[in-house]
Amino acid sequence: MSGNILEVSDLRVDYGGIKALRGVSLEVPEGQVVALIGANGAGKTTTLRAISKMLRPAAGAIRFLGEDVTGLASHQLVARGMAHAPEGRGIFLNLTVRENLDLGAYLRRDLVGIEADAARAFELFPILAERCHQVSGTLSGGEQQMLAVARALMSRPRLLLLDEPSLGLAPQVVERIFAVLRDVSATGVSLLLVEQNAHKALRLAHRAYVLETGNVVMTGTGQELLASPEVRKAYLGE
Repeated sequence: MSGNILEVSDLRVDYGGIKALRGVSLEVPEGQVVALIGANGAGKTTTLRAISKMLRPAAGAIRFLGEDVTGLASHQLVARGMAHAPEGRGIFLNLTVRENLDLGAYLRRDLVGIEADAARAFELFPILAERCHQVSGTLSGGEQQMLAVARALMSRPRLLLLDEPSLGLAPQVVERIFAVLRDVSATGVSLLLVEQNAHKALRLAHRAYVLETGNVVMTGTGQELLASPEVRKAYLGE
């Protein structure tokens, strides 16, 4: 493998006559955090959905763990070690917290490992331990977001795609989620993060890409983009 866990080349997605992605290329190095930032409608969510095969790309190639996975389906990518925590959380609201976690591990058969990972999820997010038997639809927005991240981790991913994990959440919940993402990254899991909060995303990211109208217009380290006058003006409100 080239040192990259994920390599995306010339990814194109059309919605009807609209070109949502116009040839996006990006790399996620093994064990690193990569952020995608950009305005609403830039194509960030579409990029994640195309990579995880929630959407079918019109063109382009996706390599994961050194293998061409362009033709594979979502569940085949999960089995190979890719997990996606989508925007809007995507949890099962009529199931309990624990049932949602177990569903995150649906491809696994190692019961001892599943139990250990559920315990780890409850360590990362203690509030979920308190809500273990509660129906997920009764959780607050922040608790649902924590559950979405925890459930994605239950598949033991090598690569975690995260779409807007802090959207609409109270500041202290955002702090908690980003602290957990730092912990997860420290264990060697690679992260590809779409995040409106560009400050937080760029501080966490080793590398970042700026998307505008379906194109990558800038890339650099998180620190380089934090220091860029264009990025500061457009995305950091300065």
